[in-house]
Amino acid sequence: MVFTETEDFTAEVQELLRTRNFTELAARLRALESHEVIDLIDDLPIVDAAVTFRLLAKNEAWKVFDGLDSGSQTELIAELGAEELTEVFKELDPEEQAWLLDEVPAKVAKRIVGQLEPQQLARANRLLGYPSGSAGRRMSPQAVTALPEDTVAQVLSRVRRSTADMDRLSIIPVITRSRRLVGVISLLTLVRSASEEQGSPDETIGNLMDANVWAVTTTDDAEIVAREALDDGILLVPVVDSENRLVGIFPISDAARIDREAVAEDHARQGGAEPLRRPYLLTSVFGVAKSRIVWLLVLAISAVLTVQVLEMYETTLAEVVALALFVPLLTGIGGNTGSQAATTVTRAIGLGDVAARDVGKVAFKEMRTGLMLGAILAVLAFAIAAPFYGPSIGAVIGLTLLVNCPTAATVGGVIPLVARACKVDPAVFSTPFISTFCDATGLVVYFTIARAILGL
Repeated sequence: MVFTETEDFTAEVQELLRTRNFTELAARLRALESHEVIDLIDDLPIVDAAVTFRLLAKNEAWKVFDGLDSGSQTELIAELGAEELTEVFKELDPEEQAWLLDEVPAKVAKRIVGQLEPQQLARANRLLGYPSGSAGRRMSPQAVTALPEDTVAQVLSRVRRSTADMDRLSIIPVITRSRRLVGVISLLTLVRSASEEQGSPDETIGNLMDANVWAVTTTDDAEIVAREALDDGILLVPVVDSENRLVGIFPISDAARIDREAVAEDHARQGGAEPLRRPYLLTSVFGVAKSRIVWLLVLAISAVLTVQVLEMYETTLAEVVALALFVPLLTGIGGNTGSQAATTVTRAIGLGDVAARDVGKVAFKEMRTGLMLGAILAVLAFAIAAPFYGPSIGAVIGLTLLVNCPTAATVGGVIPLVARACKVDPAVFSTPFISTFCDATGLVVYFTIARAILGL
């Protein structure tokens, strides 16, 4: 029987696991490609996934583990025995080891470290010495390099002996003997130059390399580097230290992984939750609840503050009951306006379009944008509310929107920049703060305008 990527495929595996027919399952797993096994493990409950993983050959197991996302890796580690864990971890590249130690909970990381010899962790520890979220933390320290005086034939021979994946060989950094980066040369250029029709195998790299190379430093933000590399289609980015010495490479496959996980994390946090580390249907109810509870508690504090503001204006509400009808509308529009601004600016930060120094420009732009939105909504609100509740109520609603929208937009645009300056994830900081601020200040503005216009 041939496996196919369907629900039936996963069901067949689960049936083999239920009947403990491990011999048959192991035989079928050997017929699969690594990416097919990765998809299978992602589709299985973690207990079944761990059993399946144990049936893989050693040389296949680490490849599969390397291809899993961090959530699956973390849960799988919790199910593996000490010996299995040690064997898998030793086979990972240094950047994958550092990535894993960064992602797993502290107690799991401690368990991994406790099973390994110091020399087995040396390369990963060197990467962990760089700032969290930096290119140095995510780079691969292993790279095939060339000297300007090397010949095409010599470098191609070096490439053939390398066991690195293709994405790490697509671009070859060219360095001096003191490891200073002076250029790059593509594998395609090497292959073409080795052909007698298009070049000579004895041609030196210095005559063929591209000296106009984009390199990043170890302290650059890995997320920004990843997005720039993906946007520009750069297959491999050299990573250098403060003295322009090559210390590692940043291949496009790692850039894609960083960007994918960053986007998933930002989307989840902007929606008021933490990202799930496993597919939704395979995540336990406890896991889903855990991803949401902190945010709900923060927003509950915001709700308590809103209640306190309403209590301050209880007399005003008692005199004009119609004002209470518009409270959800006004707080909702204010919160949404702030969230829209925060989302836009957070994305701009991720793309490197704005930085903390641009806070004044961002505030001015968002204030004008909010004023334009507020004016449009104010006119519509007055036109709708005035015929039913009177011109005075319509004016209160309209003026409140005219004030709240630019205020919310300005705060929403500035907060992500303040968060980034404070070394805090803008997606984490923006949502609860904007919700709290817009609800409280929006109500204060609303009732202040109501008292002034209605003479309360």
